[in-house]
Amino acid sequence: MPKKKKKIKKVKKIKKVKKIKKTKSNVKSFVNETSFKSTGSSQDEKPEIKKIKKQPTEKRVYNLKDYVVYPKHGVGKIVSIEKATIGQIDIQFYKILVEKEKLTLTVPINQQSNLRPISTINQINKCVSILKSKPKIKRTMWSRRAQEYDQKINSGKIYELAEVVKDLNKNTDIIADQSYSERQLFEKAYERLKSEFEAVLKVSPEEVKKKMDKALGRNQVTELQ
Repeated sequence: MPKKKKKIKKVKKIKKVKKIKKTKSNVKSFVNETSFKSTGSSQDEKPEIKKIKKQPTEKRVYNLKDYVVYPKHGVGKIVSIEKATIGQIDIQFYKILVEKEKLTLTVPINQQSNLRPISTINQINKCVSILKSKPKIKRTMWSRRAQEYDQKINSGKIYELAEVVKDLNKNTDIIADQSYSERQLFEKAYERLKSEFEAVLKVSPEEVKKKMDKALGRNQVTELQ
């Protein structure tokens, strides 16, 4: 029996020795790593260079007499491209005449994200097909719908503009068939869409009106003499 006890003690001692060896090796590896990092940082350390973002500039360039669309005001024509110095910085900007509203806008060239070119013939044709489609009937409160329509009108997106015209169209020119606020929103959307049709198709306002009214199925009211 005493012999067995001695053997157990020896095994325990061996295990302790192994643990000590492991800890020593861990310490060595840690010292090596820290010494390598410290020498590397002292000799090869370089200051971090943060890239400064440049002021975004618009790639699209509009020319004199080009038609553009400004969302809140509709179609306008570039009447001049001018330069000015503000706070020792040279700024180039467009002067845009919105004829329908008798308004001249000043838009810096590097901040023209709101501007968009006038639509293509294909986009105009798609608008005509939207005008021909059935209006969406919404049962929400008029105040909420009016807000949605106003947002669509001022979005600058021609398809959304066409949808407003289609949805508020009453197939008639009689004022009594629409409330005052409905009539206002309809006329605002109708005139903006009409002005873009004129600029793209390059035809008279009368011809554009006929084209749009035909697509909407509006009844032409003739004055009785």
